[in-house]
Amino acid sequence: MPAVTIRYWAAAKAAAGTAEEPYTAGTLAEALAAVRERHPGELTRVLRRCSFLVDGDPVGTRSHETVRLAEGGTVEVLPPFAGG
Repeated sequence: MPAVTIRYWAAAKAAAGTAEEPYTAGTLAEALAAVRERHPGELTRVLRRCSFLVDGDPVGTRSHETVRLAEGGTVEVLPPFAGG
């Protein structure tokens, strides 16, 4: 399974208590399941409102199960921003 870095922004960063963390996951769905397991509570609620970038590409409406992660890749967790 690929090792990836998940970066949290704004409310996600506050809820996670860190700016980024390493995870091992083959898909975005697997990575987010691991995040929810590690951070039950507020971050799980924030994730419902987030959009995601995988290696700089927007995930958009694609099913998270179909978004493959690459070794050394990055997942950006982007909550809605005020005024954005």
